[in-house]
Amino acid sequence: MSEFDLIRRHLTGVGAGRDDVLVDVGDDCALLRVPPGRELAVGIDTLVAGVHFLPDCDPAALGWKSLAVNLSDLAAVGAEPAWATLALTLPEADAGWVAAFARGFGELAAAEDVRLVGGDLTRGPLTITVQAHGLVPADHALRRSGARPGDLICVSGALGDAGLALRHLSAGEPVDDYLRRRLERPTPRVALGEMLRDIATSAIDLSDGLIADLGHVLAASGCAARLDLERVPMADQVAAVVAERDDWALPLASGDDYELCFTLPRAAACRLPVLGAAAGCPLTIIGDIEAGSGLRCVRANGSLWRPSGGGYDHFRRDD
Repeated sequence: MSEFDLIRRHLTGVGAGRDDVLVDVGDDCALLRVPPGRELAVGIDTLVAGVHFLPDCDPAALGWKSLAVNLSDLAAVGAEPAWATLALTLPEADAGWVAAFARGFGELAAAEDVRLVGGDLTRGPLTITVQAHGLVPADHALRRSGARPGDLICVSGALGDAGLALRHLSAGEPVDDYLRRRLERPTPRVALGEMLRDIATSAIDLSDGLIADLGHVLAASGCAARLDLERVPMADQVAAVVAERDDWALPLASGDDYELCFTLPRAAACRLPVLGAAAGCPLTIIGDIEAGSGLRCVRANGSLWRPSGGGYDHFRRDD
């Protein structure tokens, strides 16, 4: 199939229908209407075969994940998802692969009321770039820079699941359905992000690992933090590895969690159970923001766990 056949057959009409889309796939540019009183939030991520996903990854799962990681960024600023663009580079014109990819992408897009409004299709090493656009009430976006001493540090969901799944897959070991889904089809915490707009003092999504991403919040806010490791939420499989090896790098630095880490005033802690129920995910207090600089990770016995490195960094050299 030609480039234009693939676009017309598989990448047109993907996602939800939206009245604010004036022109989408098929013209030189999409034309979109930003409602009055809203600000436009824009995020972009690239996924590269062999770097962000295994080359034999299910294309439907890859379609889902390529959109999910961008919606997670929108969730971190409290934005309501609206539109997405897709730049897809393929080694060959594999119509079956594109159809499966579009199916997974479209499944999440429809669920989150997102419309695919344009993009590009080229030939080359398998690479996927998605740009997501969301809407947030003016002057209500969440930022990384609002944390203050005395705030509580919270996370959604559980940490380390995707990291453990990738360890198993890389070693050729079996992976249970729960861990595989957490790696290949993460759930962007969109509803939670919207609910946190007027409650949280700062927020970030966990893509590179809690240590690295919380570090960005601390740097932007000019604060320090204490993490109580016994409070970090983990699935049983991850907790077993940590208990056996004292391997806190698994839940704290593996990355690919796509949960939200946020801070909020101590007086708002009583609202967490209701927020978690409404958002459909558990919310856990794991530490405190402090004056100063740096991050302390404290075990249950009071000793410090010191990470050997930060989170994922594309350009870090380990040699």
